[in-house]
Order: sequence, then structure tokens, then C-alpha cells
Amino acid sequence: MEIKNIKKIILRLLGNLLLYSVVNIVCKTCRIRQNIPHNTKQLLNSDANYVIAFWHGTMLANWYVNKNKNIVALVSPSKDGELLSNILNKWGYKLQRGSSNKSGKESLDILIELAKQNNTIALTPDGPKGPEKEFKAGAVIIAKKSNLPLILVGVKNKNLYRFKKSWDKFEFPKPFSEIVLNYSEPIMVNSDISYNETSEVIIECGKKLNYLQSLEY
Repeated sequence: MEIKNIKKIILRLLGNLLLYSVVNIVCKTCRIRQNIPHNTKQLLNSDANYVIAFWHGTMLANWYVNKNKNIVALVSPSKDGELLSNILNKWGYKLQRGSSNKSGKESLDILIELAKQNNTIALTPDGPKGPEKEFKAGAVIIAKKSNLPLILVGVKNKNLYRFKKSWDKFEFPKPFSEIVLNYSEPIMVNSDISYNETSEVIIECGKKLNYLQSLEY
């Protein structure tokens, strides 16, 4: 192996290690408050499985609060996805690399099967490439075909760094900041509804998630 390639591997490993350490330390300093409806709280505190969805740009707090729950996380196969995979792996997630949109049918089928096999599924419905805050079909289709409830979570970061040049305007909380997570009621998607009715549910979920995202602190 060439020395240049060895250096690249070492730098990549160091980058992954440092990123995880920084993210983990910052998240530990943050004050995270969760607004959870009664029915949703009962579901989260039970042994039942569900599908949970949150926007890509504010995903960090959601990944953090759900760590070590043995959840299946959908992560893109991109280089950015590789960095996220390293963090989620250390946070106890089971990883599925791919996309839940129409071009990622294979990954979607795998997630549906995993959901049917008593796994909770977590994903960002506008990922992996956007458009920002556009709710794609994946989360609703998984909930519909697995008969699992869907939970949406909006995030409000009080003090943050916003990466304005990234497609999702990614938000990274500043140390010791306050973060509020606003949960929806569990959403059941009838497995017998038509294509058009399913499309309406997808649109309504996008509106609901944006509403949860807009709530005041």
C-alpha cells in the first residue's frame, strides 16, 4: 500500500474519532426537553415498535435521545453518511445504508421487512439529498405496510451553528444550549388505503412535522 493511501486512511480514522468525541460531548452538555403527548409517551415507554421520523437538518438531537435503544437507522451510502454511521454505531443503532425514496426501493423493502420483524425504524423523510423539509414517502409506506404507528418529531434549537451552504441547512447545537423536541400523537396508516389516499397522508405528515418544527420554546 502506498504511503499516500496510508495517510488518507489514518486521517479518515482520526476524523471519525474526533467527530464522534465532539458530537458526543456537545450533546451531553445540552439541556434537552421533550414535549410528548400522553399516548405517545405510553408507546415509547412500552415494548412496542414504531417508525420515527424527523427532518435531516435537525436530526442530531433525535439520534442522541434515542441512542442505545436498538433502533434501526436508515443512513445514506454517501461520505457524509459514513461519518454519521460511525456516530450512530457507537450510539447503539443497527444501521441500514441506503435511501427510503423511490430510487431506493431495495432499502425501503428491507426496512419494511425489518419493521415487520419487530424493529423500530428511524429515518429522515427529506433525506438523503432533499429537497429540505419535503416529506418523502418512505416513513409512511413503512408504517402502512408494517402496521406500526408513525411518530413525528420537530426540533427547536435555541443556540446553534447553521450550515447555510448545506442542502438541509444543518443545525449543530452550541454547548450548553437548550433543545426542545416536540412529538406528534402516534399516526396509524391503514394498510388498505389507496395510492391517492396514501399520498394525502404523506402530504399531511409533512405539514404536521413542519408544524411541530415551528412550535415556540
